[in-house]
Order: sequence, then structure tokens, then C-alpha cells
Amino acid sequence: MLTPDDFNRRGAENLPGHLGVLITHVSAAEIRAELPVTKSLMAPNGFLHAGSIVTLADTSSGYGCVVNLPAGAQGFTTLELKSNHLGTARDGTLECVASAVHLGKTTQVWDAVVTHKESGRTLALFRCTQMVLYPKPA
Repeated sequence: MLTPDDFNRRGAENLPGHLGVLITHVSAAEIRAELPVTKSLMAPNGFLHAGSIVTLADTSSGYGCVVNLPAGAQGFTTLELKSNHLGTARDGTLECVASAVHLGKTTQVWDAVVTHKESGRTLALFRCTQMVLYPKPA
């Protein structure tokens, strides 16, 4: 089983690392992550950029997919990401909990909830569908 440190190293030089995403828990059924709210995550209007929240949820769901890849699979790609944004934050830390809904041979579906750690307010709800990738036959 991969650990939070494994995923944090994997993402360090990529978008999750650049934004500050920190994986805090890994299991087959659930991934937990945090993201400190910083000025660089804000939109020009002073509110948290929706893309920052989407990146946190997609990363968490994607790492969950990696943990659950079927035998013979070589990876995955996100097919669809639906988000409902219910609030924003200007400080503190975002928390994300991504949970497996469907773990199939060709697709996986994950739900993710992003909350504001300090207030407990739900900021966004997500559903991510990933396509499982296999090597092409020779």
C-alpha cells in the first residue's frame, strides 16, 4: 500500500506540490488531503480560485484511483469532474476527503468533499470519474 509520503513525493515537482497539496491519509476506500489557503490560490477578486479547490479534489480522487488500480492496469486518466461550489475561504486550511463509489475494471468513480478545516463549512462537492488505462496489446 502506498503511503501519504509516497504521494507527497510523487506530487512534489508537479501541480499538487506547487500548490501545496499535502496528502494526510491513504487507504483503499479513502484519501484525505489538506491545502493551506495562500494568496497564490486566490482569484483576482480576492476569493479562493475554483481551480485551487478542483485541483485538491481531483488530486485526492486520482491518488485513490492509483491505490485501487486493477491487476495489469498501467494508470488512469480523469474522464469527468463535476463540482458544486458552496462557499469560499480567504484563510486557514482546506481539507478534502475523497471516497470510492465504484471500483471497476475500466472505470472508477470517486466522491470528494472539500471543507474549511477551521470552521467545518463545506466548500465544495465533487464527483470524479476515471478511466483505467491498460497497455496496448502487442
